[in-house]
Amino acid sequence: MTYFRLSCVAAAAVLLAACGGSDGPQRGALLDPPATLTTLTAAQIDAATAGSGLQAISGKARCDVKVVALNYTTVGVKDGESTNASGVMLVPAGSCTGASALVAYAKGSDVQKPRTLANPQDGETFLLAAMYAAQGYTVVATDYLGFAKSAYAYHPYLHADSEATAVLDSIRAARAAAPSVGANLSGKVMFAGYSQGGHASMAAHRAAERDHAGEFNVVAGAHLAGPYNLSGQLRAPDAIAGVQFFVPYLVTSWQKVYGNVYTDVKTAFKLPYSGYIETLLPSPTLTTTTLVSSGALPGGPGVTPNQARDLVFQPEFLAAAQAGGTNPLFLAAKKNDLLGWNPKARVLLCGGAGDPTVPPAIHQQAMKADFDSRGLTNVASVDVDPLVQATYGTAGKAPTDPASAAFATYYGNYHGTYEPPFCHAQARAVFDAVK
Repeated sequence: MTYFRLSCVAAAAVLLAACGGSDGPQRGALLDPPATLTTLTAAQIDAATAGSGLQAISGKARCDVKVVALNYTTVGVKDGESTNASGVMLVPAGSCTGASALVAYAKGSDVQKPRTLANPQDGETFLLAAMYAAQGYTVVATDYLGFAKSAYAYHPYLHADSEATAVLDSIRAARAAAPSVGANLSGKVMFAGYSQGGHASMAAHRAAERDHAGEFNVVAGAHLAGPYNLSGQLRAPDAIAGVQFFVPYLVTSWQKVYGNVYTDVKTAFKLPYSGYIETLLPSPTLTTTTLVSSGALPGGPGVTPNQARDLVFQPEFLAAAQAGGTNPLFLAAKKNDLLGWNPKARVLLCGGAGDPTVPPAIHQQAMKADFDSRGLTNVASVDVDPLVQATYGTAGKAPTDPASAAFATYYGNYHGTYEPPFCHAQARAVFDAVK
């Protein structure tokens, strides 16, 4: 049991949830009344999407969007751990009154512990509002364990099972909140996620169909630029963009989950990072920019991903993981790979071939080949790289000079900014066909 301070009402809810008798915890129970933060009007959404250029992808808003904060019960990574997570619910409003499908969304990798998606100014939240809620979908998006209002002691980064439970319990929380916030849910559920969220949404989709088929009417899943093949990524010779953030995050997370990834932090990480890396991420104060500018992690102009990796990690530690076999880090990666399952609902895989952070050749293509190997016909895979190049490239093409400012800008923004809207547009087209 994980204990944390709550209001009297919330504490009572947790007590009831934790003491749910033979049925176990009442997962997804609301710990606080759903709080409506604001309503974004269709005109406000249109003004923002027109100003940013997003409207060419999102289309004009059909609905106002009510932004609702949620705080709900969920479980940790160990049996019997009851805890909480927060998140946001985006509810179509104004002229949109009909029954709507529920999109359960999982966010991308996040190093900022206080960040919540229950924030109308958050860029990812606004993207969800413009792409889905303003088009008539209700959206629920979890902040995950260890972020925002969650009292969990850490974030289990890229741990498939706890990602899945946080997402599934957010659906339960949204259903509980629906009557009081004016949400009219049709009962249809769709999963979507980007980057880490693509891994989380696929893990949740798998768990929903496998373990809760009677509870969730899953009609589609759109898993976008996700790292589905983590063991394959570990064995890749070259580091990904952002390696100094994402791989230490993963290694220290799995050490907390499994306890055997390394026997001593100094055997995995070099000084000075070994002195504080286990508690660095997610950070209460630092962003990816200030993690580097403060010297907490290496990076910056002229530092390649391979150089950043080699500054942080002991070479023997990574070499042992790349060798595979019975190496504990490799086995942890295998546990969190998402290969080998058969979705029943329609599935979209989306990414861009130029993505330097989640390379589709390792993840998206391997996932599609895995599905194809079992004869599945309900899975589509889309490459949005031509759209990224045409929109953001130099004269419609990706920059080719690694020393140029244009190259740094293009690839620095590819995964986090350029790619997501195009994949969300592909996802919405799939959802529109089954809603």
